[in-house]
Amino acid sequence: MMTLRKVLKITSVMLLAAGGVAGFAQFGPNDPNPFRFGSGGSGGWGGRGNSNSPIIRTEGGVLVDEDSVRTARETAPNSTDTPLWRNRPGFEKDVFTFARVIFKSVDDSGYRGNYGWGRGPHLNWWVDFPDADLNFSFRLQQMTSIRADPDGRVLKLTDPELGNYPFLYMTHPGYIKLSDAEVTALSGYLRNGGVVLVNDFWSALDWENFEVQMRRVLPGRAWSELDVNHPIFNCVYKIEGPMQRLQVPTLQFWDRNFDPKDPNSRLQRVDRGEGSETMHVRAWHDDRQRISILAIHNSDVADGWEREGEYEDYFKTFSEKIAYPLGVNIVFHLMTH
Repeated sequence: MMTLRKVLKITSVMLLAAGGVAGFAQFGPNDPNPFRFGSGGSGGWGGRGNSNSPIIRTEGGVLVDEDSVRTARETAPNSTDTPLWRNRPGFEKDVFTFARVIFKSVDDSGYRGNYGWGRGPHLNWWVDFPDADLNFSFRLQQMTSIRADPDGRVLKLTDPELGNYPFLYMTHPGYIKLSDAEVTALSGYLRNGGVVLVNDFWSALDWENFEVQMRRVLPGRAWSELDVNHPIFNCVYKIEGPMQRLQVPTLQFWDRNFDPKDPNSRLQRVDRGEGSETMHVRAWHDDRQRISILAIHNSDVADGWEREGEYEDYFKTFSEKIAYPLGVNIVFHLMTH
């Protein structure tokens, strides 16, 4: 088994970015209905039937066993068909792997309550899975010189192989509930140089709940607010601000009549909760001032990856101009610093 430090060293050498202007071409069907929930089954939001079961249902209606699932490739797509590719024989492990974290929520029983559309504890680690993982991995190797794992990885924080993956991804952690064992595992992972990207959680309440759990992991750490002058926004692609213009809406909620010049205009057609209007990018730094956790709050970057083939206007507005360039920049910066 490779140590995390060895994996980081290999990944850093491989991350030689192509740079230049984004030249993404949309793949997959261009669905005329921008509010389709997916093709993988019954659709809807997915979730867990009861809190004691490891079986969850994805947004596409596909059943997944948290105790046995290992890769994104094992699960049928939710949105459109995902790309297929292979790496050179003998070099299958010399790749960047998009590793998604499985976790429980405070209320993990599938209860929807009165949280409203697009928020609440029923949304969990499986949001945008598996499409976002596979689409982004393909785009990463398409637009840079890095080779990406064509299967991705899904794992719990207590998995003994956690240290083999220097990059972890978490989504909708606003109601995350970590066990003591998970706290210990994540703390050790971060202290050993691992990094975590957190995305797609909305409102002040979601942030407060997430922050409470993170304080258990590394007590005493303080969040730093990043602005568009940070290298993450220009290390490969130059992504122009202001920050609020980089906010990515969830496709189903996107108001296509949004006017950024009108202060009364809203990017999304639904209320995501108090404190959900302003996009934030915040970071935890380690003792050497390297980013350990990067949290994108009040933005759904992964929807730009997952749903790129559903609606051409959404792809051109958010996937091509924001979600993919920002994702490539984040991986490049985190893996080389």
